[in-house]
Amino acid sequence: MSETAELKLRTGYILKDYRIEGVMGGGGFSIVYRAFVIRTKAKVVIKEFCPEGLVRRMPGGRLQPASENQVPTYQAGIRRFFAEASALNTVNHPNIVNVSNVFRANNTVYMIMDYEKGTNLKDYIKKHGGTLSERFMRVVFPPLIAGVDSLHRHKMLHLDIKPANILLRQGGRPLLLDFGAVQSIDAQPSGQPQTLTKGFAAIEQHNHQQLGPYSDVYGLGASMYASLTGMAPPAASEREKKDSYRPATRLLARRYDKRLLEAIDWALQLRAKDRPQTAMQLLLGAFGDPNEPITADLETERRGLLDFLGLKRNRS
Repeated sequence: MSETAELKLRTGYILKDYRIEGVMGGGGFSIVYRAFVIRTKAKVVIKEFCPEGLVRRMPGGRLQPASENQVPTYQAGIRRFFAEASALNTVNHPNIVNVSNVFRANNTVYMIMDYEKGTNLKDYIKKHGGTLSERFMRVVFPPLIAGVDSLHRHKMLHLDIKPANILLRQGGRPLLLDFGAVQSIDAQPSGQPQTLTKGFAAIEQHNHQQLGPYSDVYGLGASMYASLTGMAPPAASEREKKDSYRPATRLLARRYDKRLLEAIDWALQLRAKDRPQTAMQLLLGAFGDPNEPITADLETERRGLLDFLGLKRNRS
């Protein structure tokens, strides 16, 4: 039996105004439950801060640090989870999962999110064997990237953007899920283990360096790359030793719009400073119309794309 199974709240458990129906996932720092609001019967998703190896479940549902010397670490984790969940509660964007409530109970913190029907992009890619159409890319990724940009404007980083965390609702409307790795945009490197997914995590996540919007840009670029090729890029930690990344502009030439492929390669630059510095730069680079008028507040974003293309020309 896994540690998550041993730590989970039982089916039927009453948590304030909610009834637990079962476990959807978990591991690492949290457990995710299916649940419903007792009064309205509306379905919700509940994320519980529950770091494996650090706590044990007591009778009645309360979590307790496994030992006295782990108390400070656990309490610091609770404070961080509560602060970041509360910040997410202020983000209101149609392509970011809605956090409707955050509260403390059982000596931990719970985040209540809307339940949404759909298929995750990972399964969709697998079902279609990769090579998704350019039309699909233009339907799904612009609103998704705009949602990530909104998250950044609220001073938050997602840090685990990947196809498995992108839900495709009816009509292809994307929704970014799973904020288990989220942190403040102003946080300093801690050197502590962080949630990451090889192939989708930027090198600065592997090396515990300063993170920023450019870190989420890497995850977006890797997700687009996987959508077109059916596979993730090589892990950044391996690319740092010997870069075996096959550029989208070479691998998929003449099959997709050149601007889209160039933007993906830009987002997947190994060094953070060589990538788009904002999600909006990536959005304009991949999907913007080069012939449409550009507003003053987006001039800097477009210049970043032109600088990158100039860099590529100088290297060729």
